[in-house]
Amino acid sequence: MTDLSNKVVLITGAGGGFGFHMTSQFRAAGSRLMLTDVTEEALARAAEAAGGALVASTSADLATVDGCETLVRSCEAAGIVPDVLVNNAGVGVSGRLDKIPRDMWESLMQLNLLAPMRLCNRFLPALVDRGSGHIVNISSLAGWIGTRGLAAYCASKYGLRGFGEALAEDLEGHNIKVTNIYPCFSRTPILDSPQYGDEKRRAVPEAMISEPQDVVAEIIRGVQRNRLHVFPDKQARRVHILKRFAPWLIPKLNRRLDKESIEAAKGVR
Repeated sequence: MTDLSNKVVLITGAGGGFGFHMTSQFRAAGSRLMLTDVTEEALARAAEAAGGALVASTSADLATVDGCETLVRSCEAAGIVPDVLVNNAGVGVSGRLDKIPRDMWESLMQLNLLAPMRLCNRFLPALVDRGSGHIVNISSLAGWIGTRGLAAYCASKYGLRGFGEALAEDLEGHNIKVTNIYPCFSRTPILDSPQYGDEKRRAVPEAMISEPQDVVAEIIRGVQRNRLHVFPDKQARRVHILKRFAPWLIPKLNRRLDKESIEAAKGVR
């Protein structure tokens, strides 16, 4: 079990949909908080939620090497070696890859995949020296199944899943745990991500959307129990079971989802 009481938790993307609820729920678990987000406005919102549990905060664009270094240096200046690193910051974009501006999907890969790798690369020596720590990667159900229009996003989340699995093997014996999280659609700003290259707009059907506070509660339970893989909502658990035991049904499920998504965008329920 990972005891979160009085542990320093570093949350990236702290002002976003999951990040904001992580801030309040880790605080409720007794953690102390180091927060970062790309804008001062989002960071201020998260810092307010952290209240007296806030140890330090800094704004940084983690989609860049310099932004990751800014965060690491801020932790060093505050004398912080995080007990728990939550790689939560991420963005989404949809459309066939050749229709998406290259700078957009490359930036997505930088933030969703390379930023967690860069931060782990920088923090791991101190965690290993201390002999304790916990890495939390917010992947996605898109890290388990490929979905139409999400090639770039799936690539980043599949990559994060593999990174977390391999990292757990590398850190075995060092008392450093890894937890990968695979939520399905949740009521966060990522639902409004840009869409490119298709005249038929898509929206997530309401029945498939979970509430972020419920997802975060499952994330914290998974961390406390040192689970490597966490499927934090019912849709994610259902699809994971299908992928494992009836993978031939996944293409049919994807076609149905695509149809329902087009209808949802038109306001059809």
